[in-house]
Amino acid sequence: MTCPNLKAVIFDIGGVVLKSPFLAIAAYEREHNIPVNYINVSITRHDDNGAWQKFERGEILLYDFYKSFGEELSDTQNGNVWYAEYCRSKGISCPILPDELAIDGRELFGRMMRESAEHDEHVVRAIRRIREARRWRVIALTNNFAKFDAPQASGTSGSSATPSSASPTGLPVAELAFLGWDRGGPVPPSLKALFDDFCDSSMLGMRKPDPAFYILACQRNGIAPEDAVFLDDIGANLKAARGLGMQTIRVAIGGSLSALNELEVMLGIDLTASVPKL
Repeated sequence: MTCPNLKAVIFDIGGVVLKSPFLAIAAYEREHNIPVNYINVSITRHDDNGAWQKFERGEILLYDFYKSFGEELSDTQNGNVWYAEYCRSKGISCPILPDELAIDGRELFGRMMRESAEHDEHVVRAIRRIREARRWRVIALTNNFAKFDAPQASGTSGSSATPSSASPTGLPVAELAFLGWDRGGPVPPSLKALFDDFCDSSMLGMRKPDPAFYILACQRNGIAPEDAVFLDDIGANLKAARGLGMQTIRVAIGGSLSALNELEVMLGIDLTASVPKL
């Protein structure tokens, strides 16, 4: 049903506008015989105090993040407890859990960033059509890593820098390439230009699903939460948005066209012309 009250469309980035980093996590788990979703469970259960969460709020430096991220994910004492609880909550059989893990935080994060560098062309096309209509604000609301200040570190695998090898960001050129950030950093200008406003967790010091982050995005754009529809790939993020009064659409991995079909009904415009309907 068309929602004529809508004034804004809010998009998550990773897993919606860009390819999902969860694909890289799943591949890493398969290659290292780690139970399915074990890493995601561990990241989530660290709540606001984990390295991932701190990095998304811009509170930790890149190389410090690498170290802490790997250490936290390698902690099977807590990780196994959390995963067993996850299995019980899902009503699934718990597999044999690892006695020990040695997860390389830099390697995993690099794979995630390189995997998620690719645009979803269906979503990009839809964003451009929404902006061309000039009826809605188009806003990005992303847990991101744009504030990645780093010292000129040495002794870190693949990250030592000399003046000739350092980029203007303070990171070695080779490290930017390793992360897939050598074409404009974690937020290339071409990506940011798709939106009327780009709300980045690491720059604003808060992250989804903190309701304050959603409210700030609305305030920056002169709208109320109930004026917006929000697209994300993570259930907890959508739940928080609904709690504030936003309309929500979940974007499953590989399901962007289905999500856009929902969105075009809400907006009353064609976002998927020339693409076969699902």
